[in-house]
Amino acid sequence: MVTVAKKTYTPDEYFAWESQAQIRHEYRRGDMIPMPGGTPTHNEIMRMLVFLLTASLRQKPYCIFVSDQRLWIPATDQYTYPDVMVTPRPPELRPGRMDTVMNPICVAEILSESTEGYDRGDKFSAYRTIPTFQEYLLIAQDKVQVEHFIKQTQNEWLFKEYKHLSDVVMLNSLEVRLSLAELYETVEF
Repeated sequence: MVTVAKKTYTPDEYFAWESQAQIRHEYRRGDMIPMPGGTPTHNEIMRMLVFLLTASLRQKPYCIFVSDQRLWIPATDQYTYPDVMVTPRPPELRPGRMDTVMNPICVAEILSESTEGYDRGDKFSAYRTIPTFQEYLLIAQDKVQVEHFIKQTQNEWLFKEYKHLSDVVMLNSLEVRLSLAELYETVEF
């Protein structure tokens, strides 16, 4: 039996590839992972989350980024595309790059069957290595459910779960209230 060596890529090779690719890829310690497209429900939830954040953060010193914005996680040698992230304004860019941020305060991921395990596990673990990272939202698209993780200390996170349209999530780091009724306003289950 012949085994074929797996190709690993340097960050420079990744950037060259990504600039020409038709779809986005995450970079994880030398591996390039294609990012699947979202469902209409995924996009509706993401659109509404961005709308609610934009309305709440107008004229405040924050940037709101959607899934096209690359995030660098130096501690894990990883580049990823969160569904939604908020950074201070101006965002801190990776040295030598104008297209890669590195200082999110809050990140939200809309869960799908193909990414849920990664979003809850290795991805959240990598996010926690970012010093500025304070809050994480995992948003279900097949039911009303938002999981909210809030940094307490360097190694301690508080977990809150919301399952009712009448619930309101308070993003303390941004002083933003998110109504689940508004977040899921256009979603039909």
